[in-house]
Amino acid sequence: MDDTIGSSESKARHPQYHSRNLQANSSKPRPSRTSAHAQMNRSIDLKVQSLFMSPAALVAAGIILPPLCYVLITSFQGDTGPLSAYKVIVESSLFRQTLATTLVVASISSVLSLILGYIVALHLARQRPNRRTVLMVLILLPFWTSILVKCFAFTIILGRHGIINNLLSWASGLDVQLPLVLNRVGLFVGMTNFLVPLVVLPVLASLLAIDSTLYRAASVMGAKPARMFWTVTVPLSVPGAVAGFLSVFVMSLGAFVIPALLGGPKDQMLSNLVDFYNRQVLDWPKASAISLILLALASIFIVPMALWRRHKI
Repeated sequence: MDDTIGSSESKARHPQYHSRNLQANSSKPRPSRTSAHAQMNRSIDLKVQSLFMSPAALVAAGIILPPLCYVLITSFQGDTGPLSAYKVIVESSLFRQTLATTLVVASISSVLSLILGYIVALHLARQRPNRRTVLMVLILLPFWTSILVKCFAFTIILGRHGIINNLLSWASGLDVQLPLVLNRVGLFVGMTNFLVPLVVLPVLASLLAIDSTLYRAASVMGAKPARMFWTVTVPLSVPGAVAGFLSVFVMSLGAFVIPALLGGPKDQMLSNLVDFYNRQVLDWPKASAISLILLALASIFIVPMALWRRHKI
């Protein structure tokens, strides 16, 4: 008995015995408070943001909801029943063709804007901060210009006797009159010019958030620039690219001025169809029904984007 007590006391006095006990105690799982603390801070931040945003949200709701309710009520005032306007619109070949044109133009314009905006954002991310600021001003300067002014400028640049055709005629010695406006080409040029800055901002934010040590680690492992781009840059910039694409796609769905001034008769979109029923046909229930269909179509992409952003936050 005494020998056992003596050996235990000698072990307790030994420094290695204490170190082994400390390691054993440290290896036991302890309740983590970091995640709970982070979740609490996140909930507090959301409450503070909601508190500060509630006045602006109430003002926006007071401005948007009354006319939206009026449009909703008007859409049910058809000649033969509450849903007669929707029935006539859905069965109309003009509406189906315009809906298809709207989806095609919005999709292609968004893809083109994403490609061009990603290239521009990638170039900006590699510049020094001072130079990046100057270039950002140059990119946002056309965005601050009136869309009407830009459309009329494109008619001068892309017209049959515009700058591009005159340059081609001078360079080739022939009378070149390429149809670059009042068709799908002019529509895509105007849409991408308007949408590219909206893609650059979220993509640039994602690119600047990438840790530079990842590139050094990939370089040490023998990765070449092309492989680093596809394995590091592209996956980490996906959130900004997705946000930019969804934003410009939703905005493209409601485009009105650019299709009216730069597109042809077959390039009119749903917003132009609303204007046709509202000002020319004077059929307000059908115009209201098309407006609500366009709103529902945009909400299909707005709601998932909002939920995705909330999940990421």
